[in-house]
Amino acid sequence: MTTRDSAPLGSPCWADLWTSDVDGSRRFYTELFGWEAQEANPEFGGYFMFTRGGVPVAGGMGDMGDMVANDTWSIYLDTDDIVRTLAAAEAGGGQLLSAAIPIADLGTQAVPIDPTGAHLGTWQAGTFPGFTVLNEHGAPSWCELLTRDHAAAVDFYRSVFHWDTTVVGDSDDFRYTTMRDPGGGGDLAGIGDATSFLPDGVGSHWSIYWEVDDVDVALTSVKALGGAVVLDAEDTPYGRLAAATDPTGAQFKLRTSPD
Repeated sequence: MTTRDSAPLGSPCWADLWTSDVDGSRRFYTELFGWEAQEANPEFGGYFMFTRGGVPVAGGMGDMGDMVANDTWSIYLDTDDIVRTLAAAEAGGGQLLSAAIPIADLGTQAVPIDPTGAHLGTWQAGTFPGFTVLNEHGAPSWCELLTRDHAAAVDFYRSVFHWDTTVVGDSDDFRYTTMRDPGGGGDLAGIGDATSFLPDGVGSHWSIYWEVDDVDVALTSVKALGGAVVLDAEDTPYGRLAAATDPTGAQFKLRTSPD
C-alpha cells in the first residue's frame, strides 16, 4: 500500500466515471470493490464520491443536462499551473475540450485532448488532492495510455506534464514507456504502443487498473453483478491482469500486483 498527501506533478491523481446508470453503477462498484457511495452533491451537478474506509478513491456522475453520459472512466493528471498546462497542450498539438473550471475551493479542472486523440482530465489541487491511497484492494494500481502514435504521445506528456520517462520496451511486439516519480518513488504511469491490437474504431485512450486481492475472484464477481469480462486474467511480469466492463459497458482493468 502507498499513501501520500498529494500526487507528484504530472502523474495520475484522480479518476471518475461518467455513467448512464448512476444507481446501478453505485451498486456495482460498492459490491465489487467494497467502496462506499457517498450522496450526490447538487452543488456540483450531482457529482458524488466513492470512498473506501472513508477515504476518497474515485468520483462518479450521470448525464449532464443535454449531455448524455458515455459510460467511461476518465483519468486526471496533476498540474501546479493549469493555465500554463493548457497553453502547453495546445502548443504541443493538443486540443481543449473543456476550459479550466474552478470547483469551489477543491481545485480547478479542465479536459484537453492529446495529439493522438486521447481525452484526459487535468487537475490543479486546492483543498482536494485526489486519491491518496494506492495499491491496496479497491484502490488505484496503475494508469496507462494506449495509443497508435507512441512517439507523439511520449513527446506530448514529456513537454506538457514534465514527465521524466523510461523506455521499458522498444520493439514492434512491446513498445512501452513509463513516467518516473521525480521523488524516487518508482513508476507512476505508462504509455503503450497499441497499434497492433486496438480494434478498428477504438482510438487512443487512457485506462485505470484497480488493485484487487485476487483478480480471478474479482472477475467472478464482475459477471455475477452483471458486468462482462473483456480480457481473461493473465500472469505477467507486472502482476496478474484482466479487463472488464460494468453493466453499462464502462471498461476498467484489474490488477493483483506481484509479491
